[in-house]
Amino acid sequence: MLKVLFVCTGNICRSPTAEGVFRHLAERAGLGALVSADSAGTHGYHVGEPPDPRTVRAALARGVDLSDLRARKVAADDFTRFDHILAMDHGHLAQLRRIAPAGATAALRLFLDDAAGVEGREVPDPYYGGPDGFEQVLDLCEAGARGLLDRLSRESRFPIRESLG
Repeated sequence: MLKVLFVCTGNICRSPTAEGVFRHLAERAGLGALVSADSAGTHGYHVGEPPDPRTVRAALARGVDLSDLRARKVAADDFTRFDHILAMDHGHLAQLRRIAPAGATAALRLFLDDAAGVEGREVPDPYYGGPDGFEQVLDLCEAGARGLLDRLSRESRFPIRESLG
């Protein structure tokens, strides 16, 4: 089983959205039993809290249920428990590289690096903005999750049942 961790600052907006969208698309593609996902924050501001209500509403409107998720902070063992740790922005990626313990085995990179047309871009933080920001995050997370599943499928020869496009 391939294990993926999505990381943002507080684990209440971007990374839980990425986790939920990735799980949703993996299930649709018939890969639910072959991949697992989790999310975490670089900071422990919201440990134990559910995702931001605006995040939950926006995701649910697209059929993605985030209600069972709870915020947590990245832990040292995440760097060996997960195959891929995907940062929502360059700052998160830099911080993950700084805190990675010796012997870390997870591949660290930006989440959108596999998303066609937005490679290298960041998923912007919607926390201080309006509803459009949460929709933009969902759009980017859908593109990133599709690209990631596509790449994982090619690399691991996972049989995708349904188009991710």
